[in-house]
Amino acid sequence: MADAGPRETLEGNVMRSRSGAGVQRDGAETTARHGVGTAPDGGGPVLDGRWLMRGPEGLLSAYARTPGGLLRWAETEPGGPRWRGPDFFAAPDVTSLSVAQGPNGFVHFVGRRTVRGKAGASVDVAHAIQYQTGRPLGEWKSLGNPHRDSARGVYVGNPVVSVAANGAAYVFLANASGDLAVCRESAAGKWLPWQGVKCRGVRSDMAPVPLASGLMEALVPTEAGAMRCCQPEPDAALARTPDLPLVPAEQSVVGIETAPGRATYYWTDPETTGLQAYREGGWVIPLGGSAAEGRVSALRTMIDGYDCTILAYRGLDGHVVLGAFGTGNEGAGVWWEPTGEWCAAPPALALDHFGRVVVAFLDADGGLRIARQGTGRSFVMDRSVQV
Repeated sequence: MADAGPRETLEGNVMRSRSGAGVQRDGAETTARHGVGTAPDGGGPVLDGRWLMRGPEGLLSAYARTPGGLLRWAETEPGGPRWRGPDFFAAPDVTSLSVAQGPNGFVHFVGRRTVRGKAGASVDVAHAIQYQTGRPLGEWKSLGNPHRDSARGVYVGNPVVSVAANGAAYVFLANASGDLAVCRESAAGKWLPWQGVKCRGVRSDMAPVPLASGLMEALVPTEAGAMRCCQPEPDAALARTPDLPLVPAEQSVVGIETAPGRATYYWTDPETTGLQAYREGGWVIPLGGSAAEGRVSALRTMIDGYDCTILAYRGLDGHVVLGAFGTGNEGAGVWWEPTGEWCAAPPALALDHFGRVVVAFLDADGGLRIARQGTGRSFVMDRSVQV
């Protein structure tokens, strides 16, 4: 297939099952003690964001929400197959968790924290950093609240974190008025005051995209549709652009950079459950498929010398579904393949130390399962193994 194009390379070769290598199972006591389950805010067991990621040492880590904190699994050697964990990290009073990794490998966590006292409840945004794969999280620190009045502050939404190419973290939040609030680090690493972006009816499922140029942009779903915010220049405040003619399903939209300075967004259509795509200057592109609730996962990689995009979602029957297509060429068709493997929440995608596509998902018992791209040509996935 040396002369095959993306269509011939990908069609019919998505997630064909083969028996996988064994994985060392650790952390049974931790799993039994803490478990993986619904968080206090009613959210699912996975963190919002790219909860499967590779550190600068080449080691993959996976994270899951659990009451009172989070769990982490980590590879013990680059490329696997052995893992350790899950390790438990407390996040007192934090009822939502979003995660993102910067280019330096630091992993940022933010959450909506509610503290109840004699004077009533107060809400702030808590932030913690993991500086090295497999190491403990740093101290949870407060980023405050866009409202000084604590009575109004309790009505803010769940924060979403992203990290720019220069390592600066950005936090996106729906404030009590339904407008967008953004808190970001300066080029010097200092947290700046909360910035407001007028747009009523903002939802708590923003999709930020850090561009290779150092700029940050985000698609922000609203009650009526969606808007897009962009930085006009490095270290500048985000500015609102014209509203977009699309309405993503709750918590489904994700974005990745598919060309220099150009992001493409993928989401689930709430009426048809099919997937759709959009990038500035174009139109909404139907992709097919049929997804259940939760974020779509997207990854860009090379397959047989071709620049390709991989999508993953949880199907209506609970099974992991993968799709592949030439990057920026969604209109030519996406080849979807159900994997036959059931997941408790939407799956995650990452590349391992050897550049292989890795799919992670949680099974019915809250255990982590990992499937890797096979060593042959084309996009063929091995059967998953339990960590």
